[in-house]
Amino acid sequence: MARLYEIRADYDRETIVVYQAYADPIADAALEAQTFVRPFSFKRMTWIKPSFLWLMHRSHWGQKTGQTRILAVRITRAGWERALSLGELTSPERGVYRSAAEWERKFQSAPVHIQWDTERSSRGAALPCFSIQVGLSRHIIREFVEEWIVGIEDLTPRVRKWNAIRVGSSRSLKRELPGEKVYPVPGELTRKLLISD
Repeated sequence: MARLYEIRADYDRETIVVYQAYADPIADAALEAQTFVRPFSFKRMTWIKPSFLWLMHRSHWGQKTGQTRILAVRITRAGWERALSLGELTSPERGVYRSAAEWERKFQSAPVHIQWDTERSSRGAALPCFSIQVGLSRHIIREFVEEWIVGIEDLTPRVRKWNAIRVGSSRSLKRELPGEKVYPVPGELTRKLLISD
């Protein structure tokens, strides 16, 4: 059974897949360049999510306005772990911060924001564990775009197919979805991310 806080992802020895949803102009340009280019915004925070089903919940399976294209963005594990190391939680968790004031100071200056959201099933039901999403601010987006990204894949056609399947059989759907397993977070980061050893 999943722990309350753990990162589950599609990863190999060198890379990890994170998911994002965009409108056609951003997705088409990114797929052609195999990284993000304009009209992608380099001046606002962008959120990356290793949980496929959480993004499906967020984007209504690619049916939400402005989130109709589902991209699988493969990035280096070194980049992913750098983002985690630079991040601060979006709430002043007592086990991590000595006070709300300490959290506020660190959070306001952090180039990366880390948020835990309730994980979802394929039908959108809340699960008894959390899913991580990582917000990259304008101070680190260039590094993400220029150094971390290995490749971008358009999952939109498959998402449409999977959305049709899930209306019928969630068991059949589970066999087709991207495989995710627990990601081994470096020991020094477990406490600040609320992850138990």
